Amino acid sequence: MIFFNIDKNDKSAHIYQQIYHELKKSILAHKIPANEKLPSKRKLADTLRVSINSVTNAYEQLIEEGYIYTLERKGYFVENITQFNHRNNTENLQIPSDLKEKEIDREGWLSLSHMTADTSMFPFKEWIKSQNKAIKNHKDELSEISHPQGPYLVRKTIARMIALTRGVVCEPEQIVIGTGTQPLIRQLMQMQINNTKIAVENPGYSRIYSLLRNMKFDVSAVPLDKKGIQVEAIESINPQFLFITPSHQFPTGIIMPISRRIELLNWAALSQNRYIIEDDYDSEFKYGTDNIPSLQSLDRNQRVIYSGTFSKTLLPSLRISYIVLPPDLLRAYRCHYADWIQGSNSLSLFTLHYFIESGEYAKHMKRMNHHYEIKRKALINELQLRFKEDISIKDVPAGLHFLAQLKTTKGYKEIEAKAHLEKLEIYTLRRFMLGSELADTNIIKLVVGFARIENEEITEAVDRLYRIIT
Repeated sequence: MIFFNIDKNDKSAHIYQQIYHELKKSILAHKIPANEKLPSKRKLADTLRVSINSVTNAYEQLIEEGYIYTLERKGYFVENITQFNHRNNTENLQIPSDLKEKEIDREGWLSLSHMTADTSMFPFKEWIKSQNKAIKNHKDELSEISHPQGPYLVRKTIARMIALTRGVVCEPEQIVIGTGTQPLIRQLMQMQINNTKIAVENPGYSRIYSLLRNMKFDVSAVPLDKKGIQVEAIESINPQFLFITPSHQFPTGIIMPISRRIELLNWAALSQNRYIIEDDYDSEFKYGTDNIPSLQSLDRNQRVIYSGTFSKTLLPSLRISYIVLPPDLLRAYRCHYADWIQGSNSLSLFTLHYFIESGEYAKHMKRMNHHYEIKRKALINELQLRFKEDISIKDVPAGLHFLAQLKTTKGYKEIEAKAHLEKLEIYTLRRFMLGSELADTNIIKLVVGFARIENEEITEAVDRLYRIIT
């Protein structure tokens, strides 16, 4: 006999769900033996004083999940279910304390982060118009899995745009679209053997450095001079891949001159196994003069892999980045990733196509360059007024961050701890020293971003920084 109660006033669960849960619990606890016949639907309905439909729905769900089975004209029976090896222990089901996450409270925080973008001027109305066009014109494509490299139409649009704005020489076939620079670099490097030598800038992009080291590659951090990464050090290491940010070195801001660019291209051309990966992460932002042409635009030997992103110019959350592969690497990529499923959102990609084609992207870039230039000047001016001779700013008119050097008696760790107490998001150069530590001296170097900070917040942010440093 089956005994349990049904609460008809329980609004959180339908009657059939209550029957289902009670029967399942009894079966798992082996209160009902295996192969025992259950009451008929009518009999159980009468016992519980519920409708036959409620019992029917409960039985059908239990059949679907394998708790019971039915024999024609004989009724319903309990399946022979294997017992769990261990008793259920609720403590074992709890996530360990070191893996628990705390909700981040950003109330009262101000940001001088280099990783953000200003969304206050984003043309959402025009973006939605482009999205509506994408929905109207690409219903078939939206119902299918995209090409492994992304929709050809979108790649064609990106190829045309970067040819005009960055001088990049490529065909749409050479472009691979992905959800970010890191995933694309991971894909590219997964094609290489583990003893491949790689060189990166130091200081440099720590996320790529960590990614490559975690992939077990031989990674060397190469120091910089006033022109960028040191060629002599590269020659002594003899890497197969060189990661650089020539148009606005991250994080120092150095713009690599033509003489150093030619040196690097000549070095790469000496071997068929050498490639330069040019991370052009924020080159769209240049103040006072025209944009610096890409390194790839100077390449005559197909040695440069160009990497670009829309995270700085649009919304970081859209997750649209791309790389441009030389033909030999493209052939290897297509072989290696023939069955790859494109991870980017096709609707966002087609929306991007129309956003660019309509001219709205160019308009947005013109607005944002003007907006960021004003904000950048205001922040630099406020810093110089507040810190006077105690600050030195590497004033490179490009990108969304600059390097500031401040006099202080405090060390890097103390500065970072005080910044948290002051609710000011800042990043010191210590974060970007790859495989080496910055010694605590009387100088602190900060990578100061200005995209997120509002004009009316600049004075307060600088006041907080002053309290942190002094």
